[in-house]
Amino acid sequence: MALDGIVNVNSLFTLALFLGLTWYPNTDPATALIGSTTSCTASVTIAQNLVACHVYSFSSFLFSSLIALALKQGINVFKGKEAFGIGVSMVHVNVVALRVGILVSGLGSVFGCGFLTLALVDLVQIKLGTLACGSSYSYAAVVINLLLYRSAWNHLSFSSKPPPKLLKIALFVKKWPHRSLAGGLERHALTLHLALAKRGHELHIFTTSCSNCSFPRYPIASLNFHLTKPTAAGYLNQALVWKQFQTQNSNGRPFDVIHTESVSLLHTRARNLSNLVVTWHGIAYETIHSDLIQELLRSPDEPQAFALAERAMKVVEEIKFFPSYAHHVATSDHVGDVLKRIYMIPEGRVHVILNGVDEHIFKPDHAMGKEFKQKLGIQDSQILVLGTAGRLVKDKGHPLIFEALKQMRNENDAFQRSIVVLVAGDGPWAARYRNLGVNTLVLGPLDQVQLARFYAAIDVFVNPTLRAQGLDHTLLEAMLSGKPVMATRLASITGSVIVGTEMGYTFSPTVASLKKALHKVWIDGRSVLEEKGKVARQRGLQLFTATKMVAAYERLLLCMSNEMNSKDDCCQY
Repeated sequence: MALDGIVNVNSLFTLALFLGLTWYPNTDPATALIGSTTSCTASVTIAQNLVACHVYSFSSFLFSSLIALALKQGINVFKGKEAFGIGVSMVHVNVVALRVGILVSGLGSVFGCGFLTLALVDLVQIKLGTLACGSSYSYAAVVINLLLYRSAWNHLSFSSKPPPKLLKIALFVKKWPHRSLAGGLERHALTLHLALAKRGHELHIFTTSCSNCSFPRYPIASLNFHLTKPTAAGYLNQALVWKQFQTQNSNGRPFDVIHTESVSLLHTRARNLSNLVVTWHGIAYETIHSDLIQELLRSPDEPQAFALAERAMKVVEEIKFFPSYAHHVATSDHVGDVLKRIYMIPEGRVHVILNGVDEHIFKPDHAMGKEFKQKLGIQDSQILVLGTAGRLVKDKGHPLIFEALKQMRNENDAFQRSIVVLVAGDGPWAARYRNLGVNTLVLGPLDQVQLARFYAAIDVFVNPTLRAQGLDHTLLEAMLSGKPVMATRLASITGSVIVGTEMGYTFSPTVASLKKALHKVWIDGRSVLEEKGKVARQRGLQLFTATKMVAAYERLLLCMSNEMNSKDDCCQY
């Protein structure tokens, strides 16, 4: 099949090359699309390169096809007689020679594609003007304008070299994380901005002080904190923090870029800042889905909530004030789409950068997981370990998973004996989990190092959240730890994280659907879960590492800074 695929693809590209060579590369400005700008006319050398690249590409595809056909013919020559009369052919082959042949054939196709791409670039220069003269049409044909890139920036690869210039960055965040007591927004702020400071950028973080705890200290000279007493509601005091910002903005050079986590800096202050970007970790339009789920799950004896009507008005308010922010970062593909379609923010101002977690902490470690289980008294290797983590509250879906586990254990003794549930976190539902029995262990809140051990010990991670807001860090941590994930079928999760059954499971926010998913996990067993975990880790390494997230943000901030100075090098990819 591999050899047939190579030959078929090569045939299609070879046909395209013949069609391309039928067009004579004429560099006459009259036949190009550059108007009267003769300085952008392609030279004869570019036309010669166009033909040469066609020839090189054809030679590469021909070489690749000949190798593939030779391998096929060799197999046919030594093919044995049909076995068992069912058309199955047996043949002894040199596996090493076959693999080398396929590799060489594949490399031929790769080189063919490379030369074909170079030929297309030459064609663009002949028709639209040379890249050297700065033709915007040519650049648009061969270079991505990052500000208009529709997919998540995590799909792109950015250089790990030192940045071309060091930025002075202001960050507004409601609360700076303290030890393990941090939500998703605070953890995002911590991971991103510590990394930017370590890259050499000058960070000024405007946040609230902590009255009953010591503020953390970091040995990073370029990291500066400006603390203010929070308001009675726990928010940033806008008047005080704005005064601090203006002082620092006039001290030395002004800020190159300004970043606010959600509405930490209100739109009334942000509307006149053209070099500002806001990261949204949850918007009102998303939470309408959450409100619908909560109402559907409401028991008859609970009073009816009227949140839906209030939420609809909240969406209207957000649509009105969101345009006050110059640039927007969505932490999921779904939110990026909503900001453009529903909130009507122009595409060039909406950018998708998925959340990332520390890949150096969250990684597979079988030995560490085995040790963690032994400390908890889990000895039987046949027992499957389910894990869930986070705040143990109602809107995180814990009533849902609690009821599903309770029913399954009452209905199936074998399930009860072969499943252990580990619960990491704290909240009102901790006591109820403890009442589920000896096979449910509540571990309390864990720091990052302890969480890594927790993930290493489990076989599958379950996130029953009812909140349709952003990307939960726990899912990403589990995936990077090499574990399959199970989560509620919400748009941000299915659109960015669990995009297929090969890496995990999804369920509707009902007890029946969750029980069905749990039963599927139990039937699949550890071997299937391990394979799903490998796929999940590969997706995590591709998209959800802190390194990916930081590189994407740094490029965006550099692009915004350069845009202010009428330069666009960092905005091109």
